Amino acid sequence: MQKLKPTHFKLNYQYREYHLTPEQIQHSKPKQARVDLTKIYNTDNVLGLILTFFVSFAMSAKKTALILRMVYDIHVSSQTILNYAQAAACHCHPFNLKHKGGIDDICSGDETYIKVLAKHHYVFFFVSSEKRSIIAYHVADNREAQPAIVAMNEAVRTAQPNQNLTLITDGNPSYPAGLHFLNEGRENKIKHIKVIGLENLDKDSTEYRAYKQIIERLNRTYKQHVKPTAGFNSFDGAVSLTTLFVTYYNFLRPHMSLNYKTPIHIPELDDIKTIQSKWIKILSMAA
Repeated sequence: MQKLKPTHFKLNYQYREYHLTPEQIQHSKPKQARVDLTKIYNTDNVLGLILTFFVSFAMSAKKTALILRMVYDIHVSSQTILNYAQAAACHCHPFNLKHKGGIDDICSGDETYIKVLAKHHYVFFFVSSEKRSIIAYHVADNREAQPAIVAMNEAVRTAQPNQNLTLITDGNPSYPAGLHFLNEGRENKIKHIKVIGLENLDKDSTEYRAYKQIIERLNRTYKQHVKPTAGFNSFDGAVSLTTLFVTYYNFLRPHMSLNYKTPIHIPELDDIKTIQSKWIKILSMAA
């Protein structure tokens, strides 16, 4: 288990014998972008097309630039696409958190690995079981207790005060350690169920495996979207694309199990027909 060094700052939280400051349990978020989307020389439609191909259709930045040039006669570099994506992610992250809404009584979580500068990093996801919305996403360089705490803390942030919550995870010991932290001083304790292995060898796995499969399908969808990157060249690049993926997944992507509705309904998008225009509308709402 990773040891978290004590700090001289004001201590608001404690996990076992280690202290956590509020900064240490903050959700990962994109760094300040190098460009201002209100001052770019390309039109809103071009920006929307970039996000559509790069995020929604999971194209690499180079392939997105190629498509724009050969199909639309729009000339932008792959670096410009990455810059625009980073700037969009800075707007989308607070939008994601603000509009995620309440959560279901049962939620499932897991971590999946990615490569950043050829080293393993991890993305922690939690998903609401009926709404199918992503309720937490956190990028970290390890899969130990601290990032698990961050992800679970965000996952339950919008729960009702007296809501009876159950979190479904695999057997990673970081999750029960994190629940110990979250339940400290909590009157209505969060229940934790572990679904272990590929076969149902115990009662909990038999009863709750369907919930674990929801998060596993989400992980596969996420991996399909980041695969064209062939690994990230920076930590912030991983955070930015993950943020934009969550925006697309929650607000723009029709879900088959929801009768092809999106997990989170944004009424302002109802009368907008094209996905690139929906991206622009979300950015305008997030600005």
